[in-house]
Amino acid sequence: MNRPDFLDLDQVSASFGRAASDYEKYAQLQKQIADNLLERIQELNLKPQVILDVGSGTGYLARHLAKMYPAAHIYHLDLALPMLHHAKNRIINKFAFFTQPKQHFICSDAAFLPIADRQIDLLVSNLMLQWCNEVEQVVSEFARVLQSDGALLFSTFGLDTLQELRNCWAQVDDNSHLNHFFDMHELGNALFHSGLVNPVMDTEWTKSYYAEAKILMQELKAIGAHNVTAARPRGLMGRQKFSQVIQHYEQYRTAAGLPATYEIIYGYARGRKADEQIKQQDGSIIIPLSSIPRKLS
Repeated sequence: MNRPDFLDLDQVSASFGRAASDYEKYAQLQKQIADNLLERIQELNLKPQVILDVGSGTGYLARHLAKMYPAAHIYHLDLALPMLHHAKNRIINKFAFFTQPKQHFICSDAAFLPIADRQIDLLVSNLMLQWCNEVEQVVSEFARVLQSDGALLFSTFGLDTLQELRNCWAQVDDNSHLNHFFDMHELGNALFHSGLVNPVMDTEWTKSYYAEAKILMQELKAIGAHNVTAARPRGLMGRQKFSQVIQHYEQYRTAAGLPATYEIIYGYARGRKADEQIKQQDGSIIIPLSSIPRKLS
């Protein structure tokens, strides 16, 4: 039996698909975090020839990477096909036609990347991991497709994200109303088990402010980030419950308005070495024969 916060990936795909046309209008925080990732990438002085953007959405991050690395082939990968259609249309409108063949679009689950081993020089992922059920499986796929000298940079939301809204719902009922966010230690374990080299993570907190709680909820819905957990309540939500959440949220009001907290986790690692021991999810370790020293006679 799946845990209550287990994500219904069909609903994840459908939700973001519906949001594709207006996503960038409302996803201001998501674009800000993408800009932060771009700054971190620039500091690395990389020269990637093949870039993979996992959870590329409408292509905001990939479009900027295309400007930074005009010679690179960039693969947009997303679970929601309408997002990819929107991204492709934006590229056609923003760039000359002759640049188009270097942009590639793949509709796929991040847990099963349809890419051969060690093909990617730079793998980026902006605010996608929180939409995955098995982070170790996804990070293992990142490690598999990344070149040994390649780089991984990602962002995701941590446990404190939307804590005010989560607390308000908890005062109303025991149902699942918000998605699960990963603890930084979970992500660290996933990076370690994947065999990626020199993983580094850091965390930032930021707050957005709203005149009313329902504006926050409308914004989350507009970017496709509403409740898609397996244990979410089915059917229409009663007005009484919704009103109670709105009332409870007022306890957080400040002079700036009603806050919504976001914990942002940034991660970085390099590709795993060909001769490195790789620890599997079942706890076993694969040791290549080349790494075993020979006894000299």
